[in-house]
Amino acid sequence: MTHILTRRSLVPAVALTLALTALAGPAATGAAAAGPRAGASLPAPDRPVVAALERYAHPLRTTDPGAPGGDLAAFATMTRGAKIVGVGEVSHGSGELFAMKDRLLRQLVAREGFSAFAMEINWSAAARLDAYVRTGEGDLRQIMGEEFQDAYALLDTEEFFRLFSWVREHNRTAARPVRIVGMDFADVNPAQYERVLTWAGRHEPALVPELRTRYAALRALPGGVGARLAAYGALPLAERGTMARDAGAAYRLLAEAGERDPWVLQEARVISQMATSYAFDGDDPAQALAANRHRDRTMAENAVWWQRRTGDKIVVSAHNGHVTYEAALPTVFPVTMGRDLRELVGREYLAVGTSLYRGEYRARTATGEAGVFGAGPAAPGSNEHTLDQVRHRDFYVDLRAAGRDPVAGGWLDTARPTFLIPGRHPNRPTAPLALGKGFDIVVHLHEVGASVPLPRRP
Repeated sequence: MTHILTRRSLVPAVALTLALTALAGPAATGAAAAGPRAGASLPAPDRPVVAALERYAHPLRTTDPGAPGGDLAAFATMTRGAKIVGVGEVSHGSGELFAMKDRLLRQLVAREGFSAFAMEINWSAAARLDAYVRTGEGDLRQIMGEEFQDAYALLDTEEFFRLFSWVREHNRTAARPVRIVGMDFADVNPAQYERVLTWAGRHEPALVPELRTRYAALRALPGGVGARLAAYGALPLAERGTMARDAGAAYRLLAEAGERDPWVLQEARVISQMATSYAFDGDDPAQALAANRHRDRTMAENAVWWQRRTGDKIVVSAHNGHVTYEAALPTVFPVTMGRDLRELVGREYLAVGTSLYRGEYRARTATGEAGVFGAGPAAPGSNEHTLDQVRHRDFYVDLRAAGRDPVAGGWLDTARPTFLIPGRHPNRPTAPLALGKGFDIVVHLHEVGASVPLPRRP
Protein backbone atom coordinates (compact mmCIF):
# COMPACT_ATOMS: atom_id res chain seq x y z
CA MET A 1 0.00 0.00 0.00
CA THR A 2 1.28 3.44 0.88
CA HIS A 3 4.71 3.82 2.34
CA ILE A 4 7.17 6.14 3.97
CA LEU A 5 10.39 6.74 2.11
CA THR A 6 13.52 5.70 3.97
CA ARG A 7 16.68 4.46 2.33
CA ARG A 8 17.17 1.96 5.14
CA SER A 9 13.86 0.22 4.60
CA LEU A 10 14.02 -3.44 3.68
CA VAL A 11 12.68 -2.67 0.23
CA PRO A 12 14.16 0.59 -1.05
CA ALA A 13 11.72 3.43 -0.61
CA VAL A 14 11.63 4.18 -4.28
CA ALA A 15 10.35 0.64 -4.88
CA LEU A 16 6.97 1.88 -3.65
CA THR A 17 6.31 -0.91 -1.19
CA LEU A 18 2.85 -2.15 -0.37
CA ALA A 19 3.51 -1.74 3.34
CA LEU A 20 1.97 1.20 5.16
CA THR A 21 5.23 1.90 6.96
CA ALA A 22 4.06 5.33 7.97
CA LEU A 23 2.19 3.49 10.71
CA ALA A 24 5.12 1.22 11.55
CA GLY A 25 6.31 1.26 15.10
CA PRO A 26 6.56 -0.78 18.26
CA ALA A 27 2.85 -0.72 19.06
CA ALA A 28 1.57 -4.19 18.35
CA THR A 29 -1.74 -5.83 17.70
CA GLY A 30 -2.79 -8.57 20.06
CA ALA A 31 -3.84 -12.02 19.02
CA ALA A 32 -7.44 -12.20 17.96
CA ALA A 33 -9.45 -12.99 21.04
CA ALA A 34 -12.23 -15.53 21.06
CA GLY A 35 -15.53 -14.78 22.67
CA PRO A 36 -18.98 -13.39 22.11
CA ARG A 37 -19.77 -10.08 20.47
CA ALA A 38 -19.44 -7.21 22.89
CA GLY A 39 -23.06 -6.08 22.83
CA ALA A 40 -23.36 -6.03 26.60
CA SER A 41 -20.51 -3.55 26.88
CA LEU A 42 -21.85 -1.15 24.30
CA PRO A 43 -21.66 2.40 25.69
CA ALA A 44 -25.10 3.98 26.09
CA PRO A 45 -24.35 6.87 23.67
CA ASP A 46 -23.67 4.35 20.88
CA ARG A 47 -26.98 2.52 21.15
CA PRO A 48 -28.94 5.05 19.07
CA VAL A 49 -26.11 5.00 16.50
CA VAL A 50 -26.28 1.22 16.18
CA ALA A 51 -30.08 1.37 15.87
CA ALA A 52 -29.73 3.94 13.10
CA LEU A 53 -27.06 1.94 11.24
CA GLU A 54 -29.20 -1.18 11.41
CA ARG A 55 -31.87 0.57 9.35
CA TYR A 56 -29.44 0.78 6.44
CA ALA A 57 -27.40 -2.41 6.92
CA HIS A 58 -27.80 -5.39 4.59
CA PRO A 59 -26.72 -8.82 5.84
CA LEU A 60 -23.87 -10.54 4.06
CA ARG A 61 -24.34 -14.30 4.09
CA THR A 62 -20.85 -15.35 3.05
CA THR A 63 -17.52 -14.25 1.59
CA ASP A 64 -17.36 -17.36 -0.64
CA PRO A 65 -16.91 -16.00 -4.19
CA GLY A 66 -18.83 -18.90 -5.72
CA ALA A 67 -21.91 -18.57 -3.52
CA PRO A 68 -25.25 -17.32 -4.92
CA GLY A 69 -25.37 -13.55 -4.93
CA GLY A 70 -28.87 -12.75 -3.81
CA ASP A 71 -27.58 -11.03 -0.67
CA LEU A 72 -25.54 -8.65 -2.86
CA ALA A 73 -28.42 -7.36 -4.98
CA ALA A 74 -28.65 -4.21 -2.86
CA PHE A 75 -24.88 -3.70 -3.12
CA ALA A 76 -25.06 -3.78 -6.91
CA THR A 77 -27.87 -1.23 -6.83
CA MET A 78 -25.79 1.04 -4.58
CA THR A 79 -23.05 1.16 -7.22
CA ARG A 80 -25.36 2.07 -10.09
CA GLY A 81 -24.11 5.06 -12.04
CA ALA A 82 -20.48 4.53 -11.05
CA LYS A 83 -17.90 3.67 -13.70
CA ILE A 84 -15.06 3.16 -11.21
CA VAL A 85 -15.76 1.38 -7.92
CA GLY A 86 -12.83 1.33 -5.50
CA VAL A 87 -12.96 -1.68 -3.18
CA GLY A 88 -10.54 -1.34 -0.30
CA GLU A 89 -8.86 -3.83 1.96
CA VAL A 90 -8.20 -2.97 5.59
CA SER A 91 -5.13 -5.23 5.47
CA HIS A 92 -3.01 -6.63 2.65
CA GLY A 93 -3.08 -10.09 4.19
CA SER A 94 -6.54 -11.29 5.24
CA GLY A 95 -8.14 -14.08 3.24
CA GLU A 96 -11.78 -13.12 3.66
CA LEU A 97 -11.04 -9.59 2.44
CA PHE A 98 -9.52 -10.92 -0.78
CA ALA A 99 -12.35 -13.45 -1.16
CA MET A 100 -14.91 -10.68 -0.68
CA LYS A 101 -13.30 -8.65 -3.46
CA ASP A 102 -13.59 -11.70 -5.70
CA ARG A 103 -17.26 -12.08 -4.80
CA LEU A 104 -18.02 -8.39 -5.34
CA LEU A 105 -16.22 -8.45 -8.70
CA ARG A 106 -18.27 -11.42 -9.89
CA GLN A 107 -21.51 -9.78 -8.87
CA LEU A 108 -20.65 -6.43 -10.46
CA VAL A 109 -19.66 -8.21 -13.67
CA ALA A 110 -22.93 -10.17 -13.73
CA ARG A 111 -25.31 -7.47 -12.50
CA GLU A 112 -23.82 -4.16 -13.59
CA GLY A 113 -21.65 -4.95 -16.60
CA PHE A 114 -18.24 -4.28 -15.07
CA SER A 115 -15.43 -5.57 -17.26
CA ALA A 116 -12.08 -4.64 -15.67
CA PHE A 117 -10.28 -5.34 -12.40
CA ALA A 118 -7.59 -2.73 -11.67
CA MET A 119 -5.09 -3.59 -8.95
CA GLU A 120 -2.38 -2.00 -6.88
CA ILE A 121 0.18 -3.96 -8.93
CA ASN A 122 2.65 -3.01 -11.63
CA TRP A 123 1.34 -2.22 -15.09
CA SER A 124 3.67 -4.80 -16.67
CA ALA A 125 2.65 -7.50 -14.17
CA ALA A 126 -0.99 -6.89 -15.04
CA ALA A 127 -0.18 -7.11 -18.75
CA ARG A 128 0.94 -10.71 -18.23
CA LEU A 129 -2.09 -11.54 -16.11
CA ASP A 130 -4.38 -9.89 -18.65
CA ALA A 131 -2.92 -11.99 -21.46
CA TYR A 132 -3.56 -15.09 -19.37
CA VAL A 133 -7.19 -14.32 -18.53
CA ARG A 134 -7.95 -13.35 -22.15
CA THR A 135 -6.12 -16.09 -24.02
CA GLY A 136 -4.77 -18.64 -21.53
CA GLU A 137 -1.21 -17.61 -22.42
CA GLY A 138 1.30 -18.75 -19.81
CA ASP A 139 0.99 -20.57 -16.49
CA LEU A 140 -0.95 -18.57 -13.89
CA ARG A 141 0.97 -19.94 -10.92
CA GLN A 142 4.28 -19.10 -12.58
CA ILE A 143 3.17 -15.61 -13.60
CA MET A 144 2.07 -14.80 -10.06
CA GLY A 145 5.29 -16.19 -8.59
CA GLU A 146 7.45 -14.16 -10.95
CA GLU A 147 5.52 -10.90 -10.70
CA PHE A 148 4.33 -10.89 -7.07
CA GLN A 149 7.73 -10.60 -5.44
CA ASP A 150 9.20 -8.47 -2.69
CA ALA A 151 6.51 -6.19 -1.22
CA TYR A 152 4.01 -7.52 -3.76
CA ALA A 153 4.50 -11.06 -2.44
CA LEU A 154 1.57 -10.51 -0.07
CA LEU A 155 -0.67 -10.79 -3.14
CA ASP A 156 0.74 -14.16 -4.20
CA THR A 157 -2.15 -16.02 -2.58
CA GLU A 158 -4.67 -18.77 -3.11
CA GLU A 159 -7.41 -16.13 -3.00
CA PHE A 160 -6.06 -14.16 -5.96
CA PHE A 161 -5.24 -17.38 -7.82
CA ARG A 162 -8.90 -18.26 -7.49
CA LEU A 163 -9.98 -14.80 -8.68
CA PHE A 164 -7.77 -14.86 -11.80
CA SER A 165 -8.84 -18.44 -12.54
CA TRP A 166 -12.48 -17.40 -12.41
CA VAL A 167 -11.83 -14.48 -14.76
CA ARG A 168 -10.15 -16.86 -17.20
CA GLU A 169 -13.12 -19.24 -17.15
CA HIS A 170 -15.59 -16.35 -17.47
CA ASN A 171 -13.71 -14.98 -20.47
CA ARG A 172 -13.94 -18.25 -22.40
CA THR A 173 -17.57 -17.50 -23.24
CA ALA A 174 -18.08 -13.84 -22.27
CA ALA A 175 -19.21 -11.40 -24.95
CA ARG A 176 -17.05 -8.78 -23.25
CA PRO A 177 -14.01 -10.21 -21.43
CA VAL A 178 -12.94 -8.98 -18.02
CA ARG A 179 -9.53 -7.32 -18.19
CA ILE A 180 -6.77 -7.08 -15.56
CA VAL A 181 -5.22 -3.63 -15.13
CA GLY A 182 -2.14 -2.54 -13.18
CA MET A 183 -2.25 0.95 -11.70
CA ASP A 184 1.17 0.79 -10.03
CA PHE A 185 4.66 1.21 -11.45
CA ALA A 186 7.41 0.12 -9.03
CA ASP A 187 8.79 -2.22 -11.68
CA VAL A 188 8.75 -2.51 -15.46
CA ASN A 189 9.66 -5.87 -16.93
CA PRO A 190 11.74 -6.15 -20.13
CA ALA A 191 8.74 -7.04 -22.31
CA GLN A 192 7.30 -3.56 -21.83
CA TYR A 193 10.38 -1.86 -23.28
CA GLU A 194 10.31 -4.33 -26.16
CA ARG A 195 6.69 -3.53 -26.94
CA VAL A 196 7.54 0.17 -27.19
CA LEU A 197 10.65 -0.40 -29.29
CA THR A 198 8.92 -2.91 -31.57
CA TRP A 199 6.10 -0.46 -32.30
CA ALA A 200 8.61 2.32 -32.99
CA GLY A 201 10.58 0.05 -35.32
CA ARG A 202 7.46 -0.58 -37.39
CA HIS A 203 5.91 2.87 -37.38
CA GLU A 204 8.59 5.46 -36.48
CA PRO A 205 11.96 3.75 -37.14
CA ALA A 206 13.88 7.01 -36.97
CA LEU A 207 13.09 7.20 -33.26
CA VAL A 208 14.55 3.81 -32.37
CA PRO A 209 18.21 4.81 -31.86
CA GLU A 210 17.34 7.57 -29.40
CA LEU A 211 14.74 5.43 -27.64
CA ARG A 212 17.36 2.70 -27.15
CA THR A 213 19.76 5.28 -25.73
CA ARG A 214 17.15 6.74 -23.38
CA TYR A 215 16.11 3.31 -22.11
CA ALA A 216 19.62 1.78 -21.99
CA ALA A 217 20.20 2.14 -18.22
CA LEU A 218 16.71 0.93 -17.37
CA ARG A 219 16.99 -2.08 -19.65
CA ALA A 220 20.37 -2.94 -18.11
CA LEU A 221 18.81 -3.57 -14.69
CA PRO A 222 18.94 -7.26 -13.68
CA GLY A 223 16.21 -9.74 -14.49
CA GLY A 224 13.56 -10.65 -11.96
CA VAL A 225 11.27 -8.27 -10.09
CA GLY A 226 12.97 -8.58 -6.72
CA ALA A 227 16.45 -8.17 -8.18
CA ARG A 228 15.43 -5.13 -10.22
CA LEU A 229 13.77 -3.44 -7.25
CA ALA A 230 16.87 -3.93 -5.11
CA ALA A 231 19.32 -2.89 -7.82
CA TYR A 232 17.39 0.20 -8.86
CA GLY A 233 16.92 1.43 -5.31
CA ALA A 234 20.64 0.96 -4.57
CA LEU A 235 21.76 3.29 -7.38
CA PRO A 236 23.01 6.77 -6.46
CA LEU A 237 20.30 9.41 -6.43
CA ALA A 238 21.98 11.40 -9.23
CA GLU A 239 22.00 8.34 -11.49
CA ARG A 240 18.32 7.68 -10.78
CA GLY A 241 17.60 11.31 -11.64
CA THR A 242 19.29 10.92 -15.01
CA MET A 243 17.28 7.77 -15.72
CA ALA A 244 14.08 9.65 -14.89
CA ARG A 245 14.95 12.47 -17.28
CA ASP A 246 15.74 9.96 -20.01
CA ALA A 247 12.46 8.09 -19.51
CA GLY A 248 10.57 11.39 -19.66
CA ALA A 249 12.41 12.34 -22.85
CA ALA A 250 11.51 8.98 -24.41
CA TYR A 251 7.85 9.53 -23.63
CA ARG A 252 7.90 13.04 -25.14
CA LEU A 253 9.64 11.69 -28.23
CA LEU A 254 6.79 9.26 -28.81
CA ALA A 255 4.11 11.79 -27.88
CA GLU A 256 5.40 14.25 -30.48
CA ALA A 257 5.96 11.72 -33.27
CA GLY A 258 4.09 11.91 -36.54
CA GLU A 259 2.33 8.62 -35.84
CA ARG A 260 1.11 7.88 -32.34
CA ASP A 261 -0.54 4.92 -30.66
CA PRO A 262 -2.38 5.55 -27.36
CA TRP A 263 -1.42 2.14 -25.91
CA VAL A 264 2.25 2.60 -26.71
CA LEU A 265 2.14 6.10 -25.25
CA GLN A 266 0.62 4.71 -22.06
CA GLU A 267 3.35 2.08 -21.81
CA ALA A 268 5.98 4.80 -22.21
CA ARG A 269 4.12 7.00 -19.72
CA VAL A 270 4.23 4.22 -17.11
CA ILE A 271 7.97 3.78 -17.65
CA SER A 272 8.38 7.50 -17.00
CA GLN A 273 6.14 7.27 -13.93
CA MET A 274 8.36 4.52 -12.53
CA ALA A 275 11.61 6.35 -13.22
CA THR A 276 10.22 9.53 -11.68
CA SER A 277 9.34 7.63 -8.51
CA TYR A 278 12.95 6.48 -8.11
CA ALA A 279 14.27 10.03 -8.48
CA PHE A 280 12.83 11.18 -5.14
CA ASP A 281 15.23 11.45 -2.22
CA GLY A 282 13.84 9.19 0.48
CA ASP A 283 15.94 10.88 3.16
CA ASP A 284 14.29 14.25 2.60
CA PRO A 285 10.85 14.49 4.31
CA ALA A 286 9.54 16.88 1.69
CA GLN A 287 10.65 14.53 -1.09
CA ALA A 288 9.07 11.58 0.72
CA LEU A 289 5.80 13.48 0.86
CA ALA A 290 6.07 14.30 -2.84
CA ALA A 291 6.75 10.65 -3.69
CA ASN A 292 3.63 9.51 -1.84
CA ARG A 293 1.65 12.19 -3.63
CA HIS A 294 3.08 11.11 -6.98
CA ARG A 295 2.05 7.51 -6.43
CA ASP A 296 -1.58 8.06 -5.45
CA ARG A 297 -2.15 10.62 -8.19
CA THR A 298 -0.55 8.46 -10.83
CA MET A 299 -2.48 5.32 -9.86
CA ALA A 300 -5.69 7.33 -10.17
CA GLU A 301 -4.66 8.66 -13.58
CA ASN A 302 -3.82 5.17 -14.84
CA ALA A 303 -7.23 3.83 -13.79
CA VAL A 304 -9.01 6.76 -15.42
CA TRP A 305 -6.93 6.40 -18.58
CA TRP A 306 -8.04 2.78 -18.91
CA GLN A 307 -11.69 3.56 -18.25
CA ARG A 308 -11.78 6.41 -20.75
CA ARG A 309 -9.83 4.51 -23.40
CA THR A 310 -11.80 1.24 -23.20
CA GLY A 311 -15.17 2.26 -21.80
CA ASP A 312 -14.85 -0.56 -19.25
CA LYS A 313 -16.50 -0.11 -15.90
CA ILE A 314 -13.72 -0.89 -13.41
CA VAL A 315 -13.42 -2.41 -9.97
CA VAL A 316 -10.33 -0.80 -8.43
CA SER A 317 -8.64 -2.99 -5.81
CA ALA A 318 -6.29 -1.34 -3.31
CA HIS A 319 -5.77 -0.75 0.39
CA ASN A 320 -8.42 1.22 2.25
CA GLY A 321 -5.85 3.99 2.63
CA HIS A 322 -5.82 4.47 -1.15
CA VAL A 323 -9.50 4.11 -2.09
CA THR A 324 -10.72 6.46 0.67
CA TYR A 325 -11.49 10.12 0.05
CA GLU A 326 -9.91 11.20 3.35
CA ALA A 327 -6.24 10.73 4.23
CA ALA A 328 -5.88 9.09 7.64
CA LEU A 329 -2.35 10.54 7.85
CA PRO A 330 -2.47 13.79 5.88
CA THR A 331 0.99 14.89 6.99
CA VAL A 332 2.45 11.83 5.25
CA PHE A 333 -0.13 11.02 2.56
CA PRO A 334 -1.66 14.40 1.78
CA VAL A 335 -4.15 13.35 -0.91
CA THR A 336 -5.42 9.84 -1.56
CA MET A 337 -6.04 8.03 -4.82
CA GLY A 338 -9.75 8.08 -3.96
CA ARG A 339 -9.77 11.86 -3.65
CA ASP A 340 -7.96 12.11 -6.98
CA LEU A 341 -10.45 9.78 -8.63
CA ARG A 342 -13.35 11.85 -7.34
CA GLU A 343 -11.64 14.98 -8.73
CA LEU A 344 -11.00 13.34 -12.10
CA VAL A 345 -14.36 11.63 -12.72
CA GLY A 346 -16.71 13.11 -10.13
CA ARG A 347 -19.60 10.92 -8.98
CA GLU A 348 -18.57 8.24 -11.43
CA TYR A 349 -16.16 7.10 -8.69
CA LEU A 350 -17.49 5.24 -5.64
CA ALA A 351 -15.37 4.32 -2.59
CA VAL A 352 -16.06 1.05 -0.75
CA GLY A 353 -14.14 0.45 2.47
CA THR A 354 -13.78 -2.85 4.31
CA SER A 355 -13.83 -3.24 8.06
CA LEU A 356 -13.02 -6.00 10.55
CA TYR A 357 -13.64 -6.49 14.25
CA ARG A 358 -10.90 -9.03 14.86
CA GLY A 359 -8.82 -11.64 13.06
CA GLU A 360 -5.49 -12.40 11.49
CA TYR A 361 -3.43 -11.04 8.64
CA ARG A 362 -0.13 -11.74 6.91
CA ALA A 363 2.51 -9.03 6.87
CA ARG A 364 6.22 -8.71 6.18
CA THR A 365 8.66 -8.44 9.05
CA ALA A 366 11.95 -6.56 9.22
CA THR A 367 13.71 -9.60 7.75
CA GLY A 368 11.46 -9.60 4.70
CA GLU A 369 9.70 -12.81 5.63
CA ALA A 370 5.92 -12.94 5.93
CA GLY A 371 4.33 -13.87 9.23
CA VAL A 372 0.80 -14.14 10.58
CA PHE A 373 -0.33 -11.61 13.18
CA GLY A 374 -3.49 -10.79 15.07
CA ALA A 375 -5.70 -7.71 14.99
CA GLY A 376 -8.39 -6.85 17.49
CA PRO A 377 -10.78 -7.21 19.04
CA ALA A 378 -11.53 -3.62 18.16
CA ALA A 379 -11.30 -1.30 21.14
CA PRO A 380 -14.31 0.56 22.56
CA GLY A 381 -14.54 3.97 20.95
CA SER A 382 -13.32 2.72 17.59
CA ASN A 383 -15.42 2.65 14.44
CA GLU A 384 -15.20 -1.14 14.29
CA HIS A 385 -16.36 -1.66 17.86
CA THR A 386 -19.59 0.20 17.12
CA LEU A 387 -20.10 -1.39 13.70
CA ASP A 388 -19.78 -4.81 15.26
CA GLN A 389 -22.82 -4.17 17.45
CA VAL A 390 -25.10 -4.22 14.39
CA ARG A 391 -27.20 -7.37 14.64
CA HIS A 392 -25.77 -8.95 11.47
CA ARG A 393 -22.50 -10.81 11.90
CA ASP A 394 -21.29 -9.55 8.49
CA PHE A 395 -23.00 -6.80 6.53
CA TYR A 396 -22.63 -3.83 4.21
CA VAL A 397 -24.11 -0.38 4.67
CA ASP A 398 -24.63 2.57 2.34
CA LEU A 399 -23.05 5.43 4.29
CA ARG A 400 -24.60 8.02 1.99
CA ALA A 401 -28.08 6.90 3.01
CA ALA A 402 -27.14 6.40 6.65
CA GLY A 403 -25.48 9.80 6.71
CA ARG A 404 -28.82 11.49 6.10
CA ASP A 405 -30.01 10.13 9.43
CA PRO A 406 -29.21 12.80 12.08
CA VAL A 407 -27.95 10.27 14.61
CA ALA A 408 -25.92 8.09 12.26
CA GLY A 409 -24.71 11.09 10.28
CA GLY A 410 -23.11 12.75 13.27
CA TRP A 411 -21.35 9.53 14.18
CA LEU A 412 -20.14 8.92 10.61
CA ASP A 413 -18.70 12.43 10.32
CA THR A 414 -16.61 12.11 13.49
CA ALA A 415 -13.02 10.82 13.24
CA ARG A 416 -12.24 7.97 15.61
CA PRO A 417 -9.70 5.12 15.72
CA THR A 418 -10.04 2.86 12.67
CA PHE A 419 -8.09 -0.21 11.61
CA LEU A 420 -5.69 0.64 8.78
CA ILE A 421 -3.32 -2.32 8.93
CA PRO A 422 0.00 -1.96 7.09
CA GLY A 423 1.75 -4.64 5.09
CA ARG A 424 4.63 -4.57 7.58
CA HIS A 425 4.97 -5.70 11.17
CA PRO A 426 5.41 -4.48 13.88
CA ASN A 427 2.99 -1.65 13.22
CA ARG A 428 0.46 0.72 14.65
CA PRO A 429 -2.72 -0.55 13.07
CA THR A 430 -5.17 2.26 13.78
CA ALA A 431 -5.54 5.82 12.56
CA PRO A 432 -8.24 8.46 13.01
CA LEU A 433 -10.84 8.40 10.25
CA ALA A 434 -14.43 9.58 9.82
CA LEU A 435 -16.08 6.74 7.91
CA GLY A 436 -18.73 8.94 6.33
CA LYS A 437 -16.10 11.26 4.90
CA GLY A 438 -13.88 8.43 3.72
CA PHE A 439 -16.26 6.00 2.03
CA ASP A 440 -19.62 5.69 0.30
CA ILE A 441 -20.14 2.09 1.42
CA VAL A 442 -18.54 -0.04 4.13
CA VAL A 443 -18.44 -3.85 4.19
CA HIS A 444 -17.96 -5.04 7.76
CA LEU A 445 -16.69 -8.53 8.65
CA HIS A 446 -16.80 -9.74 12.22
CA GLU A 447 -13.74 -11.99 11.94
CA VAL A 448 -11.13 -12.77 9.28
CA GLY A 449 -8.28 -15.22 8.87
CA ALA A 450 -4.87 -14.76 7.29
CA SER A 451 -4.57 -15.10 3.53
CA VAL A 452 -3.14 -18.37 2.20
CA PRO A 453 0.19 -18.18 0.33
CA LEU A 454 0.11 -19.84 -3.07
CA PRO A 455 2.36 -22.91 -2.85
CA ARG A 456 5.12 -23.07 -5.40
CA ARG A 457 5.56 -26.14 -7.58
CA PRO A 458 8.75 -28.14 -6.93
